Amino acid sequence: MYRILTATLLLAAAPLTVAAESHVSGDAEAGAKVFRKCQACHAVGEGAENKVGPVLNGIVDRPIASAEGFNYSSALADLGAEGKTWTPEELAAFLEKPRDYASGTKMSFAGLRKEEERANVIAYLATFSGEGS
Repeated sequence: MYRILTATLLLAAAPLTVAAESHVSGDAEAGAKVFRKCQACHAVGEGAENKVGPVLNGIVDRPIASAEGFNYSSALADLGAEGKTWTPEELAAFLEKPRDYASGTKMSFAGLRKEEERANVIAYLATFSGEGS
């Protein structure tokens, strides 16, 4: 019950900005708009399922290549095996130029060139727990 109420309150805030204690900066509301570029391949929220790309619920600070049931490229699987996690900084580097970050990644999206867009989409993704709430 508490988790649902918290998510509802967070979603009602405008503009939605992730709290400083989560070490994520950016405007989550603006990030929701940026995420529209990602929706063809990725899903978030309750009931989200893997598509061409993995579900992104709980991605911030999650080990790389750890979404259950998704078949990752060896490039990302190797990073995960090394113990790397999707910190906001790692996500920003990946989202800027995915193929430069992980040569051989399956992600075909060229990247988000604007730092503000990267920060905002990461803030948006940080609003989703591993369960999607």
